[in-house]
Amino acid sequence: MRIIPAATAVLALSLAGTAHAAQPIAGRWLTEDGSAIIQVGPCGANTCGRIASVVKSRPGAPVTDVNNPDAKLRSRPMVGLPILSGFSESGDEWRGRIYDPRNGKSYKSIVTRGENDTLRVKGCISFICQTQIWKAAR
Repeated sequence: MRIIPAATAVLALSLAGTAHAAQPIAGRWLTEDGSAIIQVGPCGANTCGRIASVVKSRPGAPVTDVNNPDAKLRSRPMVGLPILSGFSESGDEWRGRIYDPRNGKSYKSIVTRGENDTLRVKGCISFICQTQIWKAAR
């Protein structure tokens, strides 16, 4: 009768060790506020994302990366600006960095493919995170 508990334990351990691969995140994505379309795809050995187009801008919004802490990069146009960088698969999610041109800061980021053609884009400072849902751009 000890065979059944031992077999159950082996089965449980094998199922617990099964890793799920991250779903692909490449594509064109509309940011949560609808302000930009981000093109995500291969970037060398990693995955990255750039602003493909500005859909709606705030009145008086800059057209260059004026808030970048590196003065040499402040003249870069918003269209083409790298937003996601260094992303690689980590289990069932993608990990890398996200840049916010509105304040010129970069954050640790975790991206996962959501339901209904969405991306869950999380930016974190230490253990405090903020999540946005991006929709597939058609």
